[in-house]
Amino acid sequence: MMVSVVLGSFLAALLALVFYQRLTYPFFWVDLMYYFKLRSYRKTSQARMQQGIITYLDCFLYQARRKPNKPFIIFEEQTLTYRDVDIRSNRFANALRTEIGVKKGDIVAQLMCNEPDFVCVWLGLCKLGCEIAFLNVNIKAKSLLHCLQSCGAKTLVVGADLVHLVEEVLPDLKKDNMAVWVVDHTSPSEDVNSLLDKVEHMSGETLSELPKVDIMSNFLFIFTSGTTGLSKAARIGHLKAIVSMAFFAVCGATSDDIIYITLPLYHMSASLLGVGGCINLGATCVLKKKFSASQFWKDCVKHNVTVVQYIGELCRYLVNHPVIPEESAHRVRLAAGSGLRSDVWKKFTNRFKRIKIREGYGLTEASIGFLNYTDEVGPIGRASYFNKLSMPFELLRYDPQSYEPVRADSGICIRAQKGEAGILVAPLTAMNQFLGYAGNKVQSEKKLLRNVFIAGDVYFNTGDLLLHDHRDFLYFHDRIGDTFRWKGENVSTTEVAEVLGLVDFIKEANVYGVTVPGYEGRSGMAAVVLKHEHKLNGAELYHCLVRALPAYAWPWFLRIQTSLDVTETFKQQKTKLVQDGFNPDITEDLVYFLDVSQKDYILLTASMHQDIVSGKIIL
Repeated sequence: MMVSVVLGSFLAALLALVFYQRLTYPFFWVDLMYYFKLRSYRKTSQARMQQGIITYLDCFLYQARRKPNKPFIIFEEQTLTYRDVDIRSNRFANALRTEIGVKKGDIVAQLMCNEPDFVCVWLGLCKLGCEIAFLNVNIKAKSLLHCLQSCGAKTLVVGADLVHLVEEVLPDLKKDNMAVWVVDHTSPSEDVNSLLDKVEHMSGETLSELPKVDIMSNFLFIFTSGTTGLSKAARIGHLKAIVSMAFFAVCGATSDDIIYITLPLYHMSASLLGVGGCINLGATCVLKKKFSASQFWKDCVKHNVTVVQYIGELCRYLVNHPVIPEESAHRVRLAAGSGLRSDVWKKFTNRFKRIKIREGYGLTEASIGFLNYTDEVGPIGRASYFNKLSMPFELLRYDPQSYEPVRADSGICIRAQKGEAGILVAPLTAMNQFLGYAGNKVQSEKKLLRNVFIAGDVYFNTGDLLLHDHRDFLYFHDRIGDTFRWKGENVSTTEVAEVLGLVDFIKEANVYGVTVPGYEGRSGMAAVVLKHEHKLNGAELYHCLVRALPAYAWPWFLRIQTSLDVTETFKQQKTKLVQDGFNPDITEDLVYFLDVSQKDYILLTASMHQDIVSGKIIL
């Protein structure tokens, strides 16, 4: 009898505890399981490292030995196995070494669209011990020169379809003793050398000796938008690369998956998380030259795709595309990526019901990152006790005008409260490196916060505002500073303002991003002051933008002002402008809209504004 009473009391207490846990900590077990999953992955990685598999290249060679005949890259009608890519990258390495003299420690820039040879050139350069700089294929002449000079590259490998981007700056490249090699069989000019004709005569045998690499050293340069002008060359270490390769694995992908990648390889998302994630798993990658909403599901059906990588803009295009038969005939079970807005997320999961979303957050420069491993719509991750054990971070209260962290009288920073947006910062550690920006010590130092909580501590300032809610979910709130994101790309407001400043009828320009209903990120807008006795010439401005900036950086809206608002320290005020947006009814200033079909800026009326907001006019 006593045993029954004790047992009954124990079970009642256990049930009460379970009820209390579900009521107050409903995600406790999910958080704990994810924590153990990360620990298990780390143990696997450590075991690989003990076998000498330390770098991105080591991981690829490991899979090439294990699964030589497994398809690695499927591109259009081509299928390349892990062995095929290994052999072809050997040929590129031998050609680059013997014909150009590329050697360990050299910095080589790649300007290539998505294609198998992007990966083969990259791996070939890795085999020579080079540092590689990935160039955005949308950049114009001035930006291209800046990128090459800032990273210190002396060799440029350019895709055959992108030679036209280089031709304009060839005289400048020649002055800088830059060797330009095109991935083609013939040379388009005497200043550009052909590479493929050399590659075909090279041996595909494994290189006799691969250079030893320090895992704490630099691996890549990936360019991020510059807050004070042109792009910054962010250094990506070997450690950061190997950590990034875990992305698909922690999202739930396996070696049996076929993974569809349409994002540009010059971004970290596609190159390290995407292709690197496939290599880490030993999976197959279906590589697309460019995203196409009309071909997306057709490709998924054709290649039996089971996992897709996304950015929010990609998903928005898919939910806005007319229904096609293939969207219900595919085998996709998992979509992994970032930047997915809650409204698009709901539409996506309602329409494509079998697909599980895994939304994440990460940075190019540092290793701080989150993953929403639950089925909750909207968050980018969790801020549970277990997650902060594996990824320490803080959200700091900030000044809404300067966006600087608020400090107490003692000088230490103040943590943001739950439900309050704060600046995401993370302590610099051996696992969370920041190698800085090449050739830009000033901007490198600006990313660091010192004496945050104790004297001498150093934190990396992400420049992003996140919100930690009362259920321990993390939400992306906004990006601060002089950048915004549009069409999946980061835009530097200062770079755009500099271009506008060169137009002969513009006296001053203040560039910022504004929210447009139905679109991811922010569209470009500029408040401009015209020179005395000058009028707006929209057609001339359009042609200036075409020459100087990629399309995603063009300001879609102009607001004509008599003077720009500035602070007492003469910094341009953006807050009120961002709040006003592009609604002509809110301001007495004239607002203009970029009509690409007319190649001109036209006066924005209330009815046009409504058509943009409703989606009738597409940006």
